[in-house]
Amino acid sequence: MNWFSKKLKGAASAPDPIVRSAIGGMHGKAEGSAELPFFKVLATDQLHRGRGSEADKARAQLREAFTPSQPVSRISMFAGREAVLTRLIRAIEDQQLHVVVYGERGIGKTSLLRILTRLADEAKYIVCYTSCGENSNFSDMFRSIAGAIPMLFHSDYAPTQSEIESGGTLADLLPAGEVTPHQISDLFSKLSSTRVLVILDEFDRSPSGAFRRMIAELVKNLSDRSTRVQMVIAGVAGNLAELVEHIPSVRRNILGLQIPNMTAAEVGELIGRGSESCGLRYDDDAIELITRISCGLPYIASLLGQHAGIGAVDRGSTQVLRSDVTNALKLVIDETRQRLSDRSLRAAKRLQVAGKYAELLKLADVALHHAGIVDLVGSSTELGEALRIGLEAQLIEPVGEEVGERFRFVEEGVPVYLWMQSIEGAVNPGYQQRSPSGA
Repeated sequence: MNWFSKKLKGAASAPDPIVRSAIGGMHGKAEGSAELPFFKVLATDQLHRGRGSEADKARAQLREAFTPSQPVSRISMFAGREAVLTRLIRAIEDQQLHVVVYGERGIGKTSLLRILTRLADEAKYIVCYTSCGENSNFSDMFRSIAGAIPMLFHSDYAPTQSEIESGGTLADLLPAGEVTPHQISDLFSKLSSTRVLVILDEFDRSPSGAFRRMIAELVKNLSDRSTRVQMVIAGVAGNLAELVEHIPSVRRNILGLQIPNMTAAEVGELIGRGSESCGLRYDDDAIELITRISCGLPYIASLLGQHAGIGAVDRGSTQVLRSDVTNALKLVIDETRQRLSDRSLRAAKRLQVAGKYAELLKLADVALHHAGIVDLVGSSTELGEALRIGLEAQLIEPVGEEVGERFRFVEEGVPVYLWMQSIEGAVNPGYQQRSPSGA
């Protein structure tokens, strides 16, 4: 009997206080204590015995229906974005281009790439998906990618050769030590009878200019040699130049694809897919309010859909009402505020006290509808004044090469927070304006 089995046997005969508390939570009140909240769904994704109502089933399914903290990975749950996905596939399949996918955080880039991975895999592509980070190393990354490609697809090797029969990969053909973009592109130029899709997500997280330049050189070499390898690079950015600002020479070799905010119809589809999955019915007023609050951001729409659904289940209903969404909004505002720095919250509060909060809301509104960017070109003088106020409060910073023309919030969560807080007053009866600090 191993340690774990002994522990379980001992717990069954003489449970310690922690075990007794858990048992009390599952079957009633623990001895000498008030009834505590309990988990309604086991870690095995099964409901507790005796708690199998339709509402409890819906609660268990809600976490699969709406996944705001995780990218969508199931094709059946992927909503909207049909035009963007079609453009991406056509660029890869028909034009054989390399693609840079960009947009603000929470816009659905990773979900799009996960679905693209599934679809490319179904089409028999060899798909190599990796996320970049602060310590991304070109040699390590592409040695690993080469290791995922069987030597069977190298044009210089016959299927019966011993290297292929023993499971060799392209990584076996690379020299020891650091490898260069030229060596990788030379290796990939020998591919035949397959196509390879290399997906580099979160490219913006890599601050290394050397890493970015090597990626750019590889893209250019792959294009010049017409290899059977294409790259999809994704990251947070307001435009293509931000993501490849140090490698302008590669721009002619790639297609820049910006992920826009969802349309109202796409948000409705997102909620509809979640509704079908969890068995709850979101009425038209609830969907309209979620659409209005989310500003086309799938992360916010999914978060509101999840909280509103839980609210309906908590009151014993399988129908999600507008009131459930207004209650969900309060929770989402609180969650968003917890992620912001005290410096930003205090700066916003000072503007509110000074009667300049409306100017800040103008900036938030523009940023939310324009990929996080406030562009002064073509804007009104009122927006110019709002920018001046935001800059003085150090909530806004310039971005890009056009000095004094394009700006963004220093903290990406600020415009979402300001927008939701402002809309709360319009949807919650008896609402009293809270300060940005939450007081």
